[in-house]
Formats: sequence, C-alpha cells, structure tokens
Amino acid sequence: MHTGPTGNGPERTGDDAADPEFLALERELAVFLRRARASSGEMAREVHPELEPAAYGLLARLDDAGGRRATELAAYFGVGKATMSRQLRALEELGLVAREPDPADGRAWLVHLTDEGRDRFRRVRDARRARYVRKLAGWDRAEVAELARLLHQLNTRAEGGEPGTRRGPQSSA
Repeated sequence: MHTGPTGNGPERTGDDAADPEFLALERELAVFLRRARASSGEMAREVHPELEPAAYGLLARLDDAGGRRATELAAYFGVGKATMSRQLRALEELGLVAREPDPADGRAWLVHLTDEGRDRFRRVRDARRARYVRKLAGWDRAEVAELARLLHQLNTRAEGGEPGTRRGPQSSA
C-alpha cells in the first residue's frame, strides 16, 4: 500500500482519488446551481415577461453599483463586449435601463437603471429575500452568516482573488 502525498493514509487513484468531502460538495453545488438557474429565470420573468434570465444579475449589479460603462459590466461578469451590448440593448428596449454620457469622458456612456427598472427589480429582489427568510427560518442566524461567509469566500476565489477580498461591492441580488 502506498501512502498519499501527506503520508496520512493510502494514496487514492482513479475514481477513488477525490475526497468524499469534495464529491459531496460537487453534488450539492450541482443541485444548488440547477435550482439557481431555474430561479433566475422565474425572477427575470417577474421583473418583465421578456427579460432573459442572465439579465437579472445585470440589474442587480446596476442597482448595487449605480451607473457603469458597458465595458466595466462586461469585465465584471466575464463576458465579451458584444454579449454585454446585446443584453444592455434588450434591457433598454424593455425600458429597464438607460444610457447617459459619462461626465468623466464625453465619448463614453454610463448605463443605469430607470426608475421603472429599479422599482421592478427591487420588488422581485425583496420578495426573493422574504422567501430566503422563510426557507431558512429554522436556521440560527450564525449559520446563515457562516453560509454567506463561505459563499463569499468561494466567489472571491472563483474570481481569482484572495479570501476576504472581492473585486467590486458585494451583490445585493
């Protein structure tokens, strides 16, 4: 029997190479992400029947951060400029966002939520938060805080940052 790199037990090979904790994490994240995708579509339709599910997060970012350039939004979400331009154009056509000249650079434009966009987004966001409160009613507040902390740490690492830091403000979505 070979010991693993730490010398703390047998070396794992093949399908057995993953720790049971990471297999459980993968399984739970897959279920969580599947539910999140479905929920995102529902929330988007609640904001506006023609809103794409991916655009809900864009509304959340604009609500959190205020007016932003399309290039900043594309970088934040890790998408191309063409994708961001298409999403913003669709949001603009729905009356949820508007563009205005950037006071720092007259050649650039800032995208911001319209009053209607802000009202619709916040109504849906508040209803979602109320559902979280109901679903987690049996949890101790410290457990909710710990879950939020761990998710923040996971998101930060996924962005390539160090634990305890994050590019941009935390999302209220």
